[in-house]
Amino acid sequence: MNQHYFSEAPAGEFTPREIQVELAGATRSVLTAGGVFSPEHLDQGTATLLAALPDLTELDIVRAPADEAPVDGSAGAILDVGCGWGPIALAAALDHRDREVWAIDVNERSRELTRRNAERLGLTNVRVAAPEDVPADLAFAEIRSNPPIRVGKEVLHGILEQWLPRLIPGGAAYLVVAKHLGADSLQKWIATTFDDLEVDRAARKKGFHVLRAVRD
Repeated sequence: MNQHYFSEAPAGEFTPREIQVELAGATRSVLTAGGVFSPEHLDQGTATLLAALPDLTELDIVRAPADEAPVDGSAGAILDVGCGWGPIALAAALDHRDREVWAIDVNERSRELTRRNAERLGLTNVRVAAPEDVPADLAFAEIRSNPPIRVGKEVLHGILEQWLPRLIPGGAAYLVVAKHLGADSLQKWIATTFDDLEVDRAARKKGFHVLRAVRD
């Protein structure tokens, strides 16, 4: 893993290469490159999140309040924070072709790869953007993310403070974090920082925990 995958403009030549990965129940051909997160394969954390989501999202649909009005027509939108070459956003778009999926990353190379991969897979519902280019009035029904833990707590907390408040009432965030990289402390921080979020540990596998935060 390139330690500078969270840089805006990674050093080195941009040379996309093709790999085969399992997304949304089928083998897909996608492009990756150096300078992005996990360019060689689908990392274990993301794989854990993707495997857990079908059961978790079905439960949270039942939990969502039935009397809340959509926010500016965006109630169904899904956000992938730190999209890398796109696995979480692509899987969401494949599973939910009727929903808008936003994929954001500070890394311009990651954004380019996600755009190309969406095109390769024939996905027209993926919106790729730098974080600052997401419309300020856009809210999300779900946030799905393998957040960039290695940027440090201060930066990571700032990212979550920016995006978690953009969940609609009844909306849920699903964050996969390795236990040894602070899953426990992050869960506690979310619980103490956001009064309107109910946070729990919804799934775990091979040292990775999926944290779920549901907005009241």
